[in-house]
Amino acid sequence: MIEVKNVTKRYGRQTALDNISFSVEKGDILGFLGPNGAGKSTTMNIITGYISCDSGEVLINGKNILDDPKEAKKNIGYLPEIPPLYNDMTVKGYLEFVFELRRVKLPMKEHIAQICRTTGIEDVSHRIIKHLSKGYRQRMGLAQALIGDPSVLILDEPSVGLDPAQIIEMRKLIKELGKKHTVILSSHVLTEIQAVCDKIIIINNGRIAKSGKIDELTGTGRGTTVMRIIAEGREQGIYSALKGIDGVTAVIKKGEGEKGCYEFLVESNKDIRRAIYRAIAKTDCNIMLLQPAGHSLEEIFLDIISGKNSEKEE
Repeated sequence: MIEVKNVTKRYGRQTALDNISFSVEKGDILGFLGPNGAGKSTTMNIITGYISCDSGEVLINGKNILDDPKEAKKNIGYLPEIPPLYNDMTVKGYLEFVFELRRVKLPMKEHIAQICRTTGIEDVSHRIIKHLSKGYRQRMGLAQALIGDPSVLILDEPSVGLDPAQIIEMRKLIKELGKKHTVILSSHVLTEIQAVCDKIIIINNGRIAKSGKIDELTGTGRGTTVMRIIAEGREQGIYSALKGIDGVTAVIKKGEGEKGCYEFLVESNKDIRRAIYRAIAKTDCNIMLLQPAGHSLEEIFLDIISGKNSEKEE
C-alpha cells in the first residue's frame, strides 16, 4: 500500500504541495486529478523518490521512500507520460536491459515472456523500438514498469496520444493489472478515470480538494438516487417544493436554461419520482424533464477548480 503523510513541498516562495495526506490500499486503482500546476506531477515524483519533500513522509509497503529508498523502490513500477525508451534497441533487448539494471532475482526469460503476454507486445518483441507505433510504445512503457513484478504501479497519462481502439485496450489492461497491483493513475481524461478507477483524489493549488469513491462522489452509489429536473415556473417556489419532499437529502440549483425553465439535481435515499410530480403540481409549475442523473465527474472537477460552490441544502 501507499501512505502519503503530511507532505509539503516548496519551490522558493511557491508552495507546490501544502500538507497533503492520503493512502491507497492494496488492489485499489486511484485516479489522480487536477489542473495544470495543481501539484499532481510533484506528488508522483515524491512518491517515486525522484524528488524529496520538505516535510512529511511517503511509505511504500511500510518502507520510507527517503530513509530506505532501495527497498521502497523495489515495490514501484513507474510509467511517466513520455516512456523512457531507448529507440535503437529491440523490444526484448530493452526489457532485458531494464531487468538487469534493476537486479531482478526472477528467472529473466520466463519473466519477460510473461510481461510481453500481459501487455500484448509478443508479436513485436524482436523489432527495433523506433519502428513501433505510438500504441506499442505506450505498451512498452508499461512493460518496463512491470519488470520485477512491483506491487505498486504509478501511471502518468498512460493513454496519451493513443487512438480510440488503443485507449479501450489500455483501459482494459489497467483494470486487469489492478487485480494484482496497487495503481495510481494520473490523467486529464475524465472519462478514462471514471471508466478505470475505484477512487479519485482531486488536487488543486497544492491541496486535496476532494477525495473518495467515484460512485459516492457522483451520487451513483447504492442507496443514493439523483434525479435531474427541469421545471417551468418560479425558481424559488420549485426549489422549496423539492426541498420539502420526504426522503430528499439535497437539492442543487443548476440555473436557468430555456427561458423560464430551471434545472435542479435532487438527491434522495429512496424513489421520489411520484412525490416530485405531486409537489411540483401544487406549485402550479410544469415539469419539462425528469430523469435519473448523477453529478458527472466533469461537473465536480470544474466546480472545484473554478472555486464555485453549488448551492446545496442538507
